[in-house]
Amino acid sequence: MPVGKPCRFGCKHRASRRGHTLVGALFLLALVSLGLAVAGPIWSQQTHREREQELLRIGRLYAQALASYRQASPGSAQQYPDKLEALLLDTRFVGAVRHLRKLYPDPVNPGQPWGTVQDARGRIIGVYSLSKAAPLAQHPIRFSDASSTAARRYTDWKFVAPPP
Repeated sequence: MPVGKPCRFGCKHRASRRGHTLVGALFLLALVSLGLAVAGPIWSQQTHREREQELLRIGRLYAQALASYRQASPGSAQQYPDKLEALLLDTRFVGAVRHLRKLYPDPVNPGQPWGTVQDARGRIIGVYSLSKAAPLAQHPIRFSDASSTAARRYTDWKFVAPPP
């Protein structure tokens, strides 16, 4: 409004309009904060669920790779590897034989190694996560040829190569 012109609505009305924009901005900020507070736990649970599904997928890959290693054993003595790195490049053959592309990390326990299930001779027959967290899936899970009971922790899920 130009200086010197009288207020059309009176000075009291103009003073009462001050601060409405600030109140509106604060109200909008409160609504956005409330929306994020509601969406945060949902996003967190979705991420947890995706990591759990990734654990199941990778665990099955390890079980299949261990079974492939055993079945590809030369001669009649079928054996499992003594370390997981043997799945990457099987040196028992002249050519390059790979049972697994890479050693996948544990998705629910990043940065930590996998736990290994070993047979009586110390050979690796399966893997499992070392995470003590509780899984979201509270129902029995089917692994290859076997199924598990409802697990209390991820360490209870053992991904073992199916028997020959």
